[in-house]
Amino acid sequence: MGGQTQIETQQPLFELQAAQEQQHESTASRQDSQIYHPQELKPVDRGRDAWVVLIAGFVFEALFWGFPMCYGVFQNYYTTQVPEFQSDKDKVALIGALAQGLYYLGAPLSAVATKRFPKYQRQQIWLGWPMCVLGLLAASFTNSVDGLLLTQGFLYGLGFVTLTYPIIAMLNEWWISRKGMAFGLISASSGATGAVMPFIIEALLERYGHKTTLRACAVAMVILTGPLIPLFKGRLPASEQASLAKMDWSFFSKPLFWVYGSAIVIQGFGFFFPVVFLPSYASTIGISSLNGALLLAVMSISQVLGQFFFGYLSDKSISVTLLSMVACIVAAAATFALWGLGKSMAMLVPFAIVYGFFAFGFGTLRVAMGRAVSDDPSTVFATYAIFVFLQGIGNVMVGPLSAALMSKPVVRGAYSAGQYDGIVFLTGASSALAAMIIIVWSSYQHLMKDS
Repeated sequence: MGGQTQIETQQPLFELQAAQEQQHESTASRQDSQIYHPQELKPVDRGRDAWVVLIAGFVFEALFWGFPMCYGVFQNYYTTQVPEFQSDKDKVALIGALAQGLYYLGAPLSAVATKRFPKYQRQQIWLGWPMCVLGLLAASFTNSVDGLLLTQGFLYGLGFVTLTYPIIAMLNEWWISRKGMAFGLISASSGATGAVMPFIIEALLERYGHKTTLRACAVAMVILTGPLIPLFKGRLPASEQASLAKMDWSFFSKPLFWVYGSAIVIQGFGFFFPVVFLPSYASTIGISSLNGALLLAVMSISQVLGQFFFGYLSDKSISVTLLSMVACIVAAAATFALWGLGKSMAMLVPFAIVYGFFAFGFGTLRVAMGRAVSDDPSTVFATYAIFVFLQGIGNVMVGPLSAALMSKPVVRGAYSAGQYDGIVFLTGASSALAAMIIIVWSSYQHLMKDS
């Protein structure tokens, strides 16, 4: 009876939160139709132009973000197969961390530039696109790890964060009521390539070496993405975009922004470890390297499904608070029960499926969180970039934290093989604590409404 009463008293809170979020969404749609003349604008959430921008954005995200997400394959090759890199082996991991870290930590700056100069959005894509391509080409001619840090790391990462936010801004204009679904697809794109690209890159490296592989990747990106750039266009005329160039930063004063931001940054401290260490953990307990790569492929496929699913649900009358709690709690439980106790593929495959679906699904909710914070459409764009930055803090900390957490020796048959105790604990605890923050806030809101 006690549990039943608790469920009955909490349920209206989630329904109220969902109703408020739906009201924010409808308010944003009304503002869109009231500020501009409907006959001069293409429809939102449907139509050829909206889908063209979404599909082109999917391809860009899949290739340009999928590449640094597969850096582990290059890292293994650089540290084992390239003699001239052996003296700086400790720096090799920084190449991928730099490319990914620039995307995360540079998000607010790129978003501000995009918002401040809206009529130059396509030019911003043209600026970032060749930086990525040239980064790979230049990397193919360098013979030092420092050279790779400058090219495959810094130049590529800077180019990617430069081109990404104009695309995000365009999507934000074309997709309103179905924004969660649209951003869920974009987020899932790297998972789609993550299921395939590592195997392609590994095969190319083994047959042709890293220099030819880098050049082949650069050429492929030119061919597959270059023709798509002219397809990117915003929905709003340049004059009306300019009138919205000023950002409303009042959301910083709203407690809900800080609740979601705190949950994101804490979840981020453990979020990236399974992607980085699951193959090496599998190898430690005697699983082949091929099956270790297969675990990442399974996680990538599950990521695609989870990000689309959570993005789709966030457009419906389901509270983003409830979705966030479920995603974090299930991810934490899977980490402690399936990864920590996993001693074979029979447990690690289910972990890859569950973690990929729920942990990555939580990341997709950044858009819905922004809509819950404010009914101003431009605020969603700003909060999205800030939430990406907050999650990226954890990405940057993976290297230092892993060095501190993996000091134990390997103990076969022990929980998380002994050496991975700290990593498994931090991954699970960070998700659990993120859920706890949201639960405490929801309970507080519930008590305030009852008092």
